[in-house]
Amino acid sequence: MTRYPRDMIGYGAETPDPKWPNGAKIAVQIVLNYEEGGENNILHGDAGSEAFLSEIVGAAQWPGQRHWNMESIYEYGARAGFWRLYRMLEDLPVTVYGVATALARSPEQVAAMKAANWEIASHGLKWIEYKDADEATERADMEEAIRLHTQVVGEAPRGWYTGRSSDNTVRLVAENGSFAYAADTYADDLPYWSRFGEHDQLIVPYTLDANDMRFATPQGFNSGDQYFSYLKDSFDCLYEEGLEGAPKMMSIGLHCRLVGRPGRAQALRRFLDYVRRHEGVWFATRLEIAEHWAATHPPVARERPSEMDRARFVDRFGGIFEHSAWIAERAHDLELGPAHDTAVGLQNALARAFRAASDEERLGVLTAHPDLAGKLAAAKRLTAESTAEQASAGLDALTDEERARFTELNDAYVAKFGFPFIIAVRDHDKAGILAAFEARVNSDRDTEFAEACAQVERIALHRLKAILP
Repeated sequence: MTRYPRDMIGYGAETPDPKWPNGAKIAVQIVLNYEEGGENNILHGDAGSEAFLSEIVGAAQWPGQRHWNMESIYEYGARAGFWRLYRMLEDLPVTVYGVATALARSPEQVAAMKAANWEIASHGLKWIEYKDADEATERADMEEAIRLHTQVVGEAPRGWYTGRSSDNTVRLVAENGSFAYAADTYADDLPYWSRFGEHDQLIVPYTLDANDMRFATPQGFNSGDQYFSYLKDSFDCLYEEGLEGAPKMMSIGLHCRLVGRPGRAQALRRFLDYVRRHEGVWFATRLEIAEHWAATHPPVARERPSEMDRARFVDRFGGIFEHSAWIAERAHDLELGPAHDTAVGLQNALARAFRAASDEERLGVLTAHPDLAGKLAAAKRLTAESTAEQASAGLDALTDEERARFTELNDAYVAKFGFPFIIAVRDHDKAGILAAFEARVNSDRDTEFAEACAQVERIALHRLKAILP
């Protein structure tokens, strides 16, 4: 059994209404990353100097050496950049992603964060890479980060963002069990729940695009105007969607040593002034968003097709294609994942198994279908699904004349094609079904075989929509 762990469907075409406070059309969430003093440095016990997110684009780590230029760039963030941004943002809700060792080396900045009532979330123990770290090391660093953060700040962090994460990070956050949210994903414009074992972990996704880090990447912002324009366009798009009835969240990522530079700070100021001129904007910390989402959209337990064993899967979906459980058996062997836990997704998996079958096997599926308004219906011997479907179009309440016409067409159709007339009756009324019947009985067999197969797949979709999201 092959299972694909990535969720490629999310909320799908229609996102849930977040019901932001006071009917807000958008939630604007500002993150200030505080990493200065927690970066790679041999003074911090690391193997070499920092090489990431600085004015030195393309910098390489210096093994066993201090990098004086790199260190002073980070020091600018703590000494000057932080205070410039603090004066600009102190009256707004802000979430700080605080590297624990950086916070410990910056007590005055921590005091200022607390005075402004900013949320201080954890940005890990040190600003280092975890892609190659073993699980035990990453878990131990997480626990140490929580311990140190609690001592320095006075309370434990409620949110977590590693940034330079591994594929274990979010699961480890969930297993820790103490966090209101995890942020190490960029997968959506809204919070969402992910399940890890028996624990539902709320994810409040972050951003790498509306983020000043692009001042320090080869493909990024070269001027404050570019930065302002990108933030404005992002806001305008999300605000418009909110006005249209689908509010979202906009995350903005800041770094003291990057946007804290004067030539960039003014662009951020202009953007904030622009946003403040709009009604229906909720500035919030990530914790406020997480608590609101948990109260408004708590996790809902449901059985997921991609997680079912073979027996349960076939028992649940073996009748979706009329009397043809083998389709469900073969679909269960496909590479299923979260994208197949919806009606459309699972229908696609079942249809793949049906389409891959031989003509003889597919013919067997067609012949398993009952005649419309035929003898089985009159004898009340249809499956529950077929009974409900035929009743939905009024085929259980025909006049004598209508029943005679359906019988005549059924006999002619089966005699010509060797299988019963099949149509997704939920797409039509009685008159539309009769018109389609009269037109299709004149088709050639290949055309009608293909059409009947397509209708079988359509019927399957309707049946799945009745039981799955």
